[in-house]
Parts: sequence; structure tokens; C-alpha cells
Amino acid sequence: MGNFDAKLDWGDAREYVEAMWGMLQLSQSADYVIATGETHSVREFCEVAFGHVGLDYREWVKVDPALFRPADVEVLVGDASKARRDLQWKNQMHWKDLIVEMVGADLERVQRQGQTARSLALVS
Repeated sequence: MGNFDAKLDWGDAREYVEAMWGMLQLSQSADYVIATGETHSVREFCEVAFGHVGLDYREWVKVDPALFRPADVEVLVGDASKARRDLQWKNQMHWKDLIVEMVGADLERVQRQGQTARSLALVS
């Protein structure tokens, strides 16, 4: 894993597509930032994801400085106020719910393949 402390604006791609559809409905094009407006670290993401399956992320995730990006920004957060105003768009999904849904989809996949949650952590 690269920068474990990087703070990102985690959002649901389906909601972002809804915002894009809203942009296409406008009579004039414009630039918009589509974002949740809140940040959570990669560490927090791992805590929620691994915790959802009863694992301690610290046993599975290792930071490798070689994976840090030279141009990486410590905090990435968007201001979607223009999209809220012009498109009446606002994200609805809470970031933890998004992570739980993603882990759930992975669990369904590994169960179909006859694997366990522990083996998912090993291959993901």
C-alpha cells in the first residue's frame, strides 16, 4: 500500500453518473466538480473494509514507501456546491455504506468461487 494517511473524497460512482446525466440535460455546458465534500484516509477505508469481515487490517496491509506517488496530494476533497445549485445534485450514500457494499460484493464473488473472507484478504 502506498500513502496510508492520504485523505480522499470517497464517493459512489453511480451517484456521479447521475450528476453527469444532469449535466447533459442542461441547455448550456459548464464545468462541475462532483464530490462528497468530505475526506477519509486510506487507513480509515481499510479499517472499515477489513472490520466488516472481522479482520484487523494491520495484519494484512503493509505500507511500502516505494508505492508512494511523487506528486501525491495529502488531502483531496471536492466542492460540489455548483452541482448542488445548478443540478440539484447531492451525494446520498455515506462513505462507510459504500465500503460495506463493495466488501459485500467481493464476499458474494468469493463465496460463488468457494473461497472464504480470509482468502479474499489474501488476493485483493
